[in-house]
Amino acid sequence: QVFPSQDPLDRADFNAVEYINSLFPTEQSLANIDEVVNRIRLKIRKLDDSIRTVVRGQTNVGQDGRQALEEAQKAIQQLFGKIKDIKDKAEKSEQMVKEITRDIKQLDHAKRHLTTSITTLNHLHMLAGGVDSLEAMTRRRQYGEVANLLQGVVNVLEHFNKYMGIPQIRQLAERVKAAQNELGQQILADFEEAFPSQGTKRPGGPSNVLRDACLVANVLDPRIKQEIIKKFIKQHLSEYLVLFQENQDVAWLDKIDRRYAWIKRQLVDYEEKYGRMFPQEWCMTERIAVEFCHVTRTELTKIMRTRAKEIEVKLLLFAIQRTTNFEGLLAKRFSGCTLTDGTVKKPEAPPPSTNPFLEDETGTETDEIVIEKSDTDKPKKPKVPDNPFHGIVSKCFEPHLYVYIESQDKNLSELIDRFVADFKAQGPPKPNVDEGGAVLPSCADLFVYYKKCMVQCSQLSTGEPMIALTTIFQKYLREYAWKILSGNLPKTTSSSSGLTITSLLKEKEGSEVAKFTLEELCLICSILSTAEYCLATTQQLEDKLKEKVDASLVERINLTGEMDTYSIVISNSIQLLVQDLDAACDPALTAMSKMQWQNVEHVGDQSPYVTSVILHIKQNVPIIRDNLASTRKYFTQFCIKFANSFIPKFINHLFKCKPISMVGAEQLLLDTHSLKMVLLDLPSIGSQVVRKAPASYTRIVVKGMTRAEMILKVVMAPHEPPVVFVDNYIKLLADCSTDTFQKILDMKGLKRSEQSSMLELFRLRLPAPPSGVENSGSLSLSTPTPEQESSRIRKLEKLIKKRL
Repeated sequence: QVFPSQDPLDRADFNAVEYINSLFPTEQSLANIDEVVNRIRLKIRKLDDSIRTVVRGQTNVGQDGRQALEEAQKAIQQLFGKIKDIKDKAEKSEQMVKEITRDIKQLDHAKRHLTTSITTLNHLHMLAGGVDSLEAMTRRRQYGEVANLLQGVVNVLEHFNKYMGIPQIRQLAERVKAAQNELGQQILADFEEAFPSQGTKRPGGPSNVLRDACLVANVLDPRIKQEIIKKFIKQHLSEYLVLFQENQDVAWLDKIDRRYAWIKRQLVDYEEKYGRMFPQEWCMTERIAVEFCHVTRTELTKIMRTRAKEIEVKLLLFAIQRTTNFEGLLAKRFSGCTLTDGTVKKPEAPPPSTNPFLEDETGTETDEIVIEKSDTDKPKKPKVPDNPFHGIVSKCFEPHLYVYIESQDKNLSELIDRFVADFKAQGPPKPNVDEGGAVLPSCADLFVYYKKCMVQCSQLSTGEPMIALTTIFQKYLREYAWKILSGNLPKTTSSSSGLTITSLLKEKEGSEVAKFTLEELCLICSILSTAEYCLATTQQLEDKLKEKVDASLVERINLTGEMDTYSIVISNSIQLLVQDLDAACDPALTAMSKMQWQNVEHVGDQSPYVTSVILHIKQNVPIIRDNLASTRKYFTQFCIKFANSFIPKFINHLFKCKPISMVGAEQLLLDTHSLKMVLLDLPSIGSQVVRKAPASYTRIVVKGMTRAEMILKVVMAPHEPPVVFVDNYIKLLADCSTDTFQKILDMKGLKRSEQSSMLELFRLRLPAPPSGVENSGSLSLSTPTPEQESSRIRKLEKLIKKRL
């Protein structure tokens, strides 16, 4: 069968017991036992008939198979016979074709040999004549004709490579080689005569003979061409080495412009006098400029090593700027194709940057690093390919960059000190709600200066100096966080971990806790916004540094510690705001706990302490929200932290309200509901634009204040009968702590004897945790054991036997 059988009797793991149980799942189903037995017997009869039919059908299979095999053997023999006949006929046909084409093949070979002989003789004639002409033209210095003839002779000589065993051919090849050597020596001598190593250049200028000689040099050994280029460039730069010797005044860094002005004049002079003498593909102008760069780098390295103590940062930056400008000029004028022969190679273009604030570095260095989320959506400008000449001269300044790094360290130290002095002189920022918590201006100044330093340093080196500069950045990022931000946060009488002894005493005395002024609140919000700006910009600064530095040094760029520092400043600022509002509400909560709640006779409007709490919230929260308008996520954190601090404190003060009458509990419940509504509306309180509070904040308020309401509802419930009261407590609070239950009893004002019996009953009524034994017992009820299963099978077997 194509499809597998679904009959359970056909399964390989057939289990008779399970099959019988499936037929008779209950004792009532045994009433159909006769019908089931008859159905099984009918199936057995059908299987017997099928087996009988199959067995009888197999009796004649052997005889039929032998007959079919004999017929197949006969057919194969006939096929082999036909194939043999076809093969014999094909061999005869092939023999006939060979006899017919034998003469044609001989003619083809003869024609090919004759053609080759004629071509070779022509080449030999051309070679012999060309060698004679080449030797004659070489003696007469007819380089124009020699250039074309020599290339042809060399090409013809290649056809005779396999005939070098013939003496005449070998002799011609040796004459060609000798002519090439003679040409090379003769051309070098002509250039030495025209441009001697010592003395002045020929006043007559270049000649047509030398121009044609360069064309010949292209065909000769490449060493001839290199020697010509080397000698010409050396002679052309000999004046430079004399004018800018180490002992000359113009050789120092303050007159570095004169070096570049000299080479510009020389290149213009070369183009006018010798531009047509050398072939264009030799790129002689670029080669002169590149060799000048190598010589200049060597000379500057020597003189700076000798006069290292005289290098100042302004002088160094001046030399770097002029040098990088010259390298940029070379990149605009030349392609850099000759650099593959030198020490400087064109770097590969890096992959496109994912930096969120990609900027044009060639712009003004005072541009501020802009941080806007919308910038990530703007299309990035394609990055300009790297300058192939970058570092070809300016590499010599890298060992002296420590002067620049030390200068930036000093400048940044002075900048931080100026920020501190300016803050003390100007005082905290004036409250201006419309600005939405403005960032301190010193922060932007710091990062603008960082960008300027990074651009300057990356123009010279992307190696170790960038790592040293990063270390300086890290140092002053931390100092800015400590001295400008953390150092100017207002001081409080309470610690970050909670209330101190001083605040507890003030609470006990009922005196007012000192609050932050409006100016201090605005200052905290401004410091928080500044810290957030610094955090985001530091991340972008790290990305930019990694983009600038060499790939092998990327792992050493890490500003995570500095970002953590600014995160701590943000956390401390939020904590200060929470502590201030929390401390302002403490006197009202203290007044609540000291009220005589057992003497309250009727439920009225919200109590005065609730009005006081709401007043403080309405005074502080709008100021904080408006000053944190640009950092809304941190305002949400402030709300969440305040709720997490205020609600537990409110519940603790609720437990201090004892004893409480039924009417007093109702009044407290009304007050609690009022506070709950105010807290739910806290993020948008006093705002003209009503926004829905964040879900995370709403969950915290609802959970905490609902617990306070449940506590008051338990207090309001009668304690008789005790069992009902305990069950009601467990249902409403779901709190298994005896301490909490004890506090509830104290709030109700029960006597110690009543409390003892209640506590004992509470311990007895607590729900017991589920144990492993009970679980196993429940499982045993639902799943029968093997003994129970076997007994059921035995009963079923007995019933079947009786029926049969």
